[in-house]
Amino acid sequence: MKKIILFLVATTVTASMLYAQDTTEMNHEMAKTKKRQNLIKLNLLALPLKSITVQYERQIGKKTTVGLTLRDMPSTGLPFKNSIRNAITDSTTLNQIDNFKMSNFALMPEIRFYLGRKGAYHGFYIAPFFSYAHYTADLPFSYDDNGTNKTIPLSGSINTITGGLMFGAQWKLAKSLYLDLWLFGPHYGSSKGSISGKQSLSTSEQSSLKSSLDDLNIPLVNTTNTVDANGATLNFSGPWAGIRSGLCIGFRF
Repeated sequence: MKKIILFLVATTVTASMLYAQDTTEMNHEMAKTKKRQNLIKLNLLALPLKSITVQYERQIGKKTTVGLTLRDMPSTGLPFKNSIRNAITDSTTLNQIDNFKMSNFALMPEIRFYLGRKGAYHGFYIAPFFSYAHYTADLPFSYDDNGTNKTIPLSGSINTITGGLMFGAQWKLAKSLYLDLWLFGPHYGSSKGSISGKQSLSTSEQSSLKSSLDDLNIPLVNTTNTVDANGATLNFSGPWAGIRSGLCIGFRF
């Protein structure tokens, strides 16, 4: 009887020790995982466009994360300007392209739903997102005034608000290193902005510039303009669409 009691006591103590050890290891692993719920990423494909795009992602559920993308491109020339120039022969248009400057800043919050068994940060995902972007532009607008080519410098900004859906996939490359592929992220919304320029204009120049601005045909965008002796303003509003894509390298912490 004593042997049986001793055996039961020993078994109970051993089981308790093993359970405590397993519980400690499990809690340690959970704590370790909890400490590494964050992922910071850089979009490599945006760098050739002189744009810095950084994304922060945080796990909030087994297969769910939230993220915030920040994009900033300082004032620079038109992307792929040389390729565009090669397709144009008109000297006036070439001059406008050479002097065109633009910049943009955007904030894009999103929520991701991972579809694979491994859960967050692994495999294919879909991500509804919202985007607010602010663009600025400086360009010389050329127009014909009774056979004479003239230019007025215009500058201004446009704000856009869109919503979309990103399709992508993410893989773990090493212990804390991840690769995130933004496959296809169409988004659609609205835009509003204006560009203007100050310049003394004769009656003839006002008429010619007004005619050129009236003839502008920008797809999906509604434009209105005012021209007077002190310069011109072009207002525009309408739908705005785009596609997000990229290849990001990320660090989990």
